[in-house]
Amino acid sequence: MSQPKLYPVEEAIKAQKYLRQAAGLGPEQFPVDAFVGMISDEIELLRKHGRSDQEIASMIVQNSAIHITSEEIAACYASPEQRHPRGD
Repeated sequence: MSQPKLYPVEEAIKAQKYLRQAAGLGPEQFPVDAFVGMISDEIELLRKHGRSDQEIASMIVQNSAIHITSEEIAACYASPEQRHPRGD
């Protein structure tokens, strides 16, 4: 069985950015709940390594232009069941 194609997020963002520009669209914007949902896998792993939501929020703020609070992370975090629903 062949391996699925995988692409780094940076390359996916570059392609999307170009396509949005070609279509006359501005940068895609995400509401906080969608953003936290997208990074919930990473939040889960960081929590398992003992990081608090405050520490995670600080990491995000210090390394991006995103201003988020620990309360927003806690409120919008998507559980593993929400991220990976079983197709029963």
